[in-house]
Amino acid sequence: MGRRAFRTPVEVPSPEVTLTARNVRAVIDECFRPSFDGRVGVEVEWLVVACDDPGRPVPFATVRDACTRVEPQLQGCRLTFEPGGQVELSSFAHVGVDAACRSVVRDTALLRNALAEHGLDLVGTGLDPLRAWRRVVDSQRYQAMERYFATEWPAGASMMCGTASLQVNLDIGRSDQVTRRWELSHALGPTLAAAFANSPLQDGRPTGWRSTRLAVWFALDATRAAPVALDVTPSSGWEQYVLDARVMLVRHAADAYEAMVEPLTFRSWMEGRSPLEFPTEDDLRYHLTTLFPPVRPRGWLELRMIDALPDPWWQVAVAVTTALLDDEEASDRARHAVKRTMGLWQEAARHALQHPLLARSARDCFAAAIDALPRLGVHTATCDLVAEYRDRYTSRGRCPADDQLAEWTRNGVPVTPAQVRPWSTVPTWT
Repeated sequence: MGRRAFRTPVEVPSPEVTLTARNVRAVIDECFRPSFDGRVGVEVEWLVVACDDPGRPVPFATVRDACTRVEPQLQGCRLTFEPGGQVELSSFAHVGVDAACRSVVRDTALLRNALAEHGLDLVGTGLDPLRAWRRVVDSQRYQAMERYFATEWPAGASMMCGTASLQVNLDIGRSDQVTRRWELSHALGPTLAAAFANSPLQDGRPTGWRSTRLAVWFALDATRAAPVALDVTPSSGWEQYVLDARVMLVRHAADAYEAMVEPLTFRSWMEGRSPLEFPTEDDLRYHLTTLFPPVRPRGWLELRMIDALPDPWWQVAVAVTTALLDDEEASDRARHAVKRTMGLWQEAARHALQHPLLARSARDCFAAAIDALPRLGVHTATCDLVAEYRDRYTSRGRCPADDQLAEWTRNGVPVTPAQVRPWSTVPTWT
């Protein structure tokens, strides 16, 4: 069978081999380039709801126009929209927790005020608890993603259009720190997911999970959503992950995407085992943007396992995560605290801090973080906020999802087994 050729002015698959193992290694090494300047970045996703009826669909054109009208006034964040109309603010890298959080607080207020003029508000929760999923951003990339997931992973529609997360971005670390920070980020993942779980409802009723958002990720293509293996060096593990992940999309032009509905790993594509022309370095770099493990290296560490949280609690997640990775003493204490909870992703998503091991690791990690924050120069107000969250949630074996469940119990009816969503049977990441 001949290879399909596409003539476009942009760099696309090539009729000749241009991407070698050495090129791949160079791109992978970029993802782990040592750096440690105490930089913190925050990416916050918000659901947009109508103040008078959170269950009704919101016109995306209204959301887009209101947000883009004030976009020139944003001072520290980049504005984007997720497929279901979720609003995302991505801060620039700042030195320290307070500077990063201030930029998001300031720019979120601008967006919130603009949306309020239309009777809309921003809500921080990991999964839309009431509305059906629907894609409203009509980009070629999102159309192709939708086609890809529809072949085997119906949960992809929920991930794209109904979920919202908080992402904390931190330095990779100095050359002698990279492996320890990479491994600790993964080890902390279940504890962070449990401590901040905030998505227990769907279609107006409990799902059986405290982080249904994370359960949705369990139900996706594991080659791009499961954690990276830690049994080799960070760069080797990431290289294996990248090459063995299925190709989601192939770009044939700047605005032309083809969904790879037939299974094709990037490794097979490089080796010529497909009717496509050979991938280029640009294809590899684009492939990296379609991989979504809970910890992703991009020249910095992206920690992606935390549900979206309401004001001001998302700042607590940023502060705690940063303290546990950036303060040496807190890192040592955290490493010991999570020895028995590494890999408990499903337990974290389903039970959160109702799980005794995760409750213990969260208490110990919060204690370490609270001690570390003053050493990192974090403002007293932020330290007090972390202590308040600990007293309200962590010390009591609770998370924000428990507030949602309590509210539902007051206004709903007790959940029955028949009401538990199918996420209760999704496979474990392995």
